[in-house]
Amino acid sequence: MVIIKYMSVYLSHSEEQTLRFAEMYARTLKAGDIVLLDGEMGAGKTVFAKGVAIGLGISDPVTSPTYAYMNDYGGKLYHYDCYRLSSGAAAEALGLTDYFYGGGVCLIEWADNIKDVLPDCCRRVVINKISETAREIVYD
Repeated sequence: MVIIKYMSVYLSHSEEQTLRFAEMYARTLKAGDIVLLDGEMGAGKTVFAKGVAIGLGISDPVTSPTYAYMNDYGGKLYHYDCYRLSSGAAAEALGLTDYFYGGGVCLIEWADNIKDVLPDCCRRVVINKISETAREIVYD
């Protein structure tokens, strides 16, 4: 059996629109969902994460977890940055994979670096930079 996954596209013309779209997208998520967040540096991944946090009812300031690897927002949202990880084994050694099966949403930047330990059923959001302010957001 072949499973076909359909992707949708949203065109954002500002950081504010990206934030609001991510807030709405968050309302489609449930505890235990894992979202792989792709995009080049500066594409707006952290802006998207801020919107997801708002949509999940999180009022804490959301920052990039570049040096912490993962920020935990009250067990509702786990925001990962795997840019500096070289393998899934490194993520496991840091205990990051333990949160995949918890009660929150996992939002993972640079997920390809740990693809060998990701669960099979992940959602994906790709942010493509079109111009300084415009973004194409491809999502499922």
